[in-house]
Amino acid sequence: MSTTYRIVEGTIGLVVILVVISWGFFRMLKRSYDPEMMILKWAITIPLVIFSLTAAANTGIYGPVVILVLAIIMSVMWAPHIGEWLCKPLTNLLDGGGEEPERKPHYSIACSLRMKGKFLEAVVAVRQQLARFPNDFEGVMLLAGIQAENLQDLPGAEITLNHFCDRPEAPPKQFAAAMNQFADWQLKLTQDADSARGTLEKIVTRFPDTELALLAAQRVAHLGGAEKILLAAHDRQPLAVPEGAKNIGLLETSGHLAHAEIDPAQLAADYVKHLTEHPLDTEAREKLAILYADHYQRLDLAVGELEQLIAVPNQPPKRVAHWLNLLADLQIRHGADYDTVRGTLERIVERFPDGAVAELARTRLGRLKLEVKGHQATPDVKLGVYEQNIGLKYGTRRRL
Repeated sequence: MSTTYRIVEGTIGLVVILVVISWGFFRMLKRSYDPEMMILKWAITIPLVIFSLTAAANTGIYGPVVILVLAIIMSVMWAPHIGEWLCKPLTNLLDGGGEEPERKPHYSIACSLRMKGKFLEAVVAVRQQLARFPNDFEGVMLLAGIQAENLQDLPGAEITLNHFCDRPEAPPKQFAAAMNQFADWQLKLTQDADSARGTLEKIVTRFPDTELALLAAQRVAHLGGAEKILLAAHDRQPLAVPEGAKNIGLLETSGHLAHAEIDPAQLAADYVKHLTEHPLDTEAREKLAILYADHYQRLDLAVGELEQLIAVPNQPPKRVAHWLNLLADLQIRHGADYDTVRGTLERIVERFPDGAVAELARTRLGRLKLEVKGHQATPDVKLGVYEQNIGLKYGTRRRL
């Protein structure tokens, strides 16, 4: 073995030993309750060890005595730590050991201040936590909630949410939850449906062709009704109640008192107009399909509307299965044959073979023949002509 190789081997070994010692020393300091005292003890121990080894080599018969004295001194310093190391396996079972607790923000102080009505102090407490955890969603929503609901500072809440949501790495579900909450505040606090619509459309723009976008578009489609409800709550008008019918028990008929039925033609026209403006409104399209099938007897038009819903990408399996089951219901009610209905239900199994909706579809396929047969028209049975009032006649003999 060459001299160079031995030198390199010895150097590597020394480096490894120093790294291991340094790592152990760092871990010891990190787990110590009093790092400064631990450093002081090591600063005393290392010179004592060197002195004891030197004394043992140079003092002859007095060397063991010197080593004994130094050992007593070091035992006094290190006995608590040695006892702790020996007992640690047992204590770890009781207190979880030296594992560091998960670092997370705590908002209990801020929530307590908010409940006491100290809103500015609560904002300060939340911001202190967000300074350590700047992207914590819970803290961001808590801060925005205090600004919007308690301080009536909707622009400030918008800045808080935008600071979180404008990050490219913002999680999609948290982004959508923040925008939906801010839209709620815009509707509730300012009755501004247009601004709420713009807020929800941010979800559609940020995550197009996703379930989040579909849910946001569905909500946008129904903002008009929400705006009317909110405005009515803040601007209550006297409600004129028409006088009811008098002596209703003496009337020959009460047919004229029934509420006028909604014109199906007008209802279908309203649905078509609404879907022209909001084509992703699945609720309105589903109602239009049922109206086409049950009122107009146009199963083909109903199938077209439902197929549009089924073809929408990124819909959850439960919704797609619901529309396919509805299509099967309409086919059964309006005379489709068994094979057609079976093909509709088998599409659920083909699209989601391992899902719960597929198992439900298989169960329905097992009883499909009975279901189809139960909706088939029963032929009329013509009864014979029998003598009337036979039980009121006298002189009839009982035949045995």
